[in-house]
Amino acid sequence: MNLEVMPANTPPTASHYAHAVVTTHPQRMLHTSGIAPINADGMVPDGIEDQSRVVWTNLLEILAESEMDITDIVSVTTYVVVGQPVGAVLVARDRALKGHRAASTVVMVAQLIRPEWLIEIALVAAK
Repeated sequence: MNLEVMPANTPPTASHYAHAVVTTHPQRMLHTSGIAPINADGMVPDGIEDQSRVVWTNLLEILAESEMDITDIVSVTTYVVVGQPVGAVLVARDRALKGHRAASTVVMVAQLIRPEWLIEIALVAAK
């Protein structure tokens, strides 16, 4: 079971995520690599909104293949290229998570391994 940690004596989170998540006795844990914005056909869409959607589609496929669900996500680490609108990234995350809150970190980077990539996301899930 995964439990949100949101102490009353700490400031609220900046958007829809948990300060921390406690995992109690997980039977299985999933650690993804950084998932890139590549469609199933091998194409990289233009723009941060479409790339964010593609990354989350790929992550949800990985969860399903691992016999896990959105509610099993414990932590999300998002890498975004400097200059891209973080708001679009957060909207895509919130849409994909459908109200579930995981621990979340967004890191701004100069560039990812391929210059056309604007975002990359890694997550941890426990079931």
